[in-house]
Amino acid sequence: MSGTLNKHIVLKTNKLSIGYTSKKETTTIGSNINIELHKGELVGLVGANGIGKSTLLRSLTNVQSKLSGDIFLNDKTLDAYSNLELAKVLSLVLTESLSSKNLTVLELVALGRQPYTNWIGNFSKKDIDVVNEALIQINIEDLKDKKCFELSDGQLQKVMIARALAQDTDLIILDEPTTHLDMYHKAYILKLLQRLTKETGKTILFSSHEIDLAIQLCDKMIVMTKNNVVSDEPCNLILNGTFENLFPKDLIAFNEKTGSFRVKK
Repeated sequence: MSGTLNKHIVLKTNKLSIGYTSKKETTTIGSNINIELHKGELVGLVGANGIGKSTLLRSLTNVQSKLSGDIFLNDKTLDAYSNLELAKVLSLVLTESLSSKNLTVLELVALGRQPYTNWIGNFSKKDIDVVNEALIQINIEDLKDKKCFELSDGQLQKVMIARALAQDTDLIILDEPTTHLDMYHKAYILKLLQRLTKETGKTILFSSHEIDLAIQLCDKMIVMTKNNVVSDEPCNLILNGTFENLFPKDLIAFNEKTGSFRVKK
């Protein structure tokens, strides 16, 4: 990607190790992870089931403690942010089912403004404008008065992305945003994320099993395997044979020419 060298680095890790610590032992999921995400990039995080994608995302967002190494957000270490400061730089869209489905779409998207409202939660004109702009950008103005429990999975996913947009952060991280969606809506959501990076200049990182789609749409991909974590542009990852070792070779194979996986006959 031309101009990447001059682009502002939004997120960077240095010799990051992730995993779990219990009283008895430490379980390392990934180590020596060095990644850089630049302003305005769409980045897909992929890997086999159970490889540790969610653990990485939870560590990058301070939901879970890292084991060692450094995480920098806008050149400042993640540990140095207060919760409120972090909420103004980083927004997170998780796959967990919503407890607030009784809210209207407008109310749920407006929750994204919480880091900016005063202690009574009063909305300024700017807050209202930002919420309305998010609804327009995601093209869901017609849903704003609907209750969230009335929505389809695809519609609800759009609402969650609109809430993250209303939060107005440099970085949006989504954990499996296309789960439970059919093929059309998987492509629709990822295409929407691609458009948002171009229109807003925000950096969007998402984890996904849709490797074929991610190869087509992402500026950069992070590939997790048992041995390492590699980050590069999709075309370079294909050239380096990174995808060929993602899954056991007995059932599926990666086709370099088409940039997609095929079931072996």
